[in-house]
Amino acid sequence: MARFAAGALRRLVLVLVLVLVPLLLVESRLDPIRLPSDRAAKPIIGEGDPLGTRWAVLIAGSSGYYNYRHQADVCHAYQVLKKGGLQDENIIVFMYDDIANNEDNPRPGVIINDPRGEDVYAGVPKDYVGDDVNVNNFFAVLLGNKTALSGGSGKVVNSGPNDHIFIFYSDHGGPGVLGMPTFPYLYADDLIAVLKKKHASGSFKSMVFYLEACESGSIFEGLLPDNIKVYATTAANTTESSYGTYCPGMYPSPPPEYSTCLGDLYSVSWMEDSYMHNWRIETLKQQYQLVKTRTAVHKTYLFGSHVMQYGDLDLNAKKLVSYIGSNPANDNPTYVDYNSLPPLPEAVNQRDADLIHFWHKFHRAPEGSHQKLNAQKHLLEVMEHRLHIDTSIQLIGKLLFGSEQGPEVLETVRPAGQPLVDDWSCLKSMVRAFETYCGSLSQYGMKHMRSLANICNAGIREETMAKVSAQACLRFPSNSWSSLHRGFSS
Repeated sequence: MARFAAGALRRLVLVLVLVLVPLLLVESRLDPIRLPSDRAAKPIIGEGDPLGTRWAVLIAGSSGYYNYRHQADVCHAYQVLKKGGLQDENIIVFMYDDIANNEDNPRPGVIINDPRGEDVYAGVPKDYVGDDVNVNNFFAVLLGNKTALSGGSGKVVNSGPNDHIFIFYSDHGGPGVLGMPTFPYLYADDLIAVLKKKHASGSFKSMVFYLEACESGSIFEGLLPDNIKVYATTAANTTESSYGTYCPGMYPSPPPEYSTCLGDLYSVSWMEDSYMHNWRIETLKQQYQLVKTRTAVHKTYLFGSHVMQYGDLDLNAKKLVSYIGSNPANDNPTYVDYNSLPPLPEAVNQRDADLIHFWHKFHRAPEGSHQKLNAQKHLLEVMEHRLHIDTSIQLIGKLLFGSEQGPEVLETVRPAGQPLVDDWSCLKSMVRAFETYCGSLSQYGMKHMRSLANICNAGIREETMAKVSAQACLRFPSNSWSSLHRGFSS
């Protein structure tokens, strides 16, 4: 009897081995052993690709306290991603880092992105700061090319074929161009070439690009293919400004000690929406629609812009969890399919947001003080630069095309689906020709990039552009805005 029982037990063990071992082998192939860093990256759950890792690149493309909001946007985005479970090793941050401890900051060491005043600066990695925030390093990071880096932490997007990449860029812009705190600026054709190269390397499964800048639609319009697994949304279309918000004198206003806008309308909208919904349920398309409605000020476009989407629109069906993770604090069971974001009734054109800072700084300074005189000087210099750029471009148009045709040529907008310019090398040469004789375009002058593109589209040669620029600009202002000490913007 004992021998029979022992034999039955052996047969049972053999059956279990034959059944369970193949299952365990299959399981091991589906979920292989991970290195500690791989496990820390929190594999994506619920999107059909459990081996994927989330990567994020955050870029604030400006410097100066008057541009406070761009670095505040990026710091806030970092906090959103951390709440979603992304690890610092997978988040790469570009910011000049001259805001938190700036002498104008009323709360030293603190950056806020909304009037409630919660610090978003704490813990943000200083991967690329100061002059390391540049186009070359951004492209090297995105391509995972450590050898092309100059300075910085050395972190790059070392992604694999199952990974998902999220890019958030907040800055000034213009038709076909995005600002950087260093020169040259980032041009649309170069960015698209890098995105295509990244796709050709087979090193990601999908990419989402959120872009805050004036005329930001022009970065992708007619340029971003729909078959390279990149989905982009922009704060504005190809012809309009984006908007700053939480500005002094507006509602809602920042704390009274602040003299600058705290955020940008599109940027704070996607982040505030992220706090309200379950990221495992809300799709990119749903967030796009909610942010679009809020940024349009309920379709009135008073103090607002047209949020746009480009590229592989099939990707907008994916859940936010694939890119920004999942925050347990708002894992509510259902998605509320209406715009629960409170409206922001006031905002300011991005290009005028710096004037708010300079005006408030002048207005608040004691009468007769050195601070008052210095603030007045800064305000007058920025106005002088703006007037010089505007009048110079207008005069060049008239010299090239005549008094009647000049304005019409410069302001021409190409049909939807066409890129800004046919020859991007020509555009960059026109920028250099203009700046050689008329001084730096700087962040404000990017608004005239369409005019320079139209000069190219009209067949004007670089030598002719240089000649008329010399005629139009016998001199240019000696202030820091017009100075070429940092080089050319192209």
